[in-house]
Amino acid sequence: MPVNEPISRHLVVRGRVQGVGYRNYIEYKAGLLNVKGWVRNRLDGSVEAVVYGSAEAVAEIIECAKRGPRAAEVTVVEVSDGEGRHEQFVVRPTE
Repeated sequence: MPVNEPISRHLVVRGRVQGVGYRNYIEYKAGLLNVKGWVRNRLDGSVEAVVYGSAEAVAEIIECAKRGPRAAEVTVVEVSDGEGRHEQFVVRPTE
């Protein structure tokens, strides 16, 4: 894979991550880092996201996901390979 080739990662974030501004936090950080993809709440109380961008930017947003906004209490971030190319970052409906 070429050095500057964008990568995609799938995240599942667990802990106190709903009702604390977590999705807006990730959307904001994605804008700062030029990361594309999406984020949404899941019915099980977790937050799911796909992040797409440079390896450096994706690594940084994963670190942001581990911290979360001030009111969040992140207990685990599961990271796996993501799929697809994304042109923007969006907040999706809960699923």
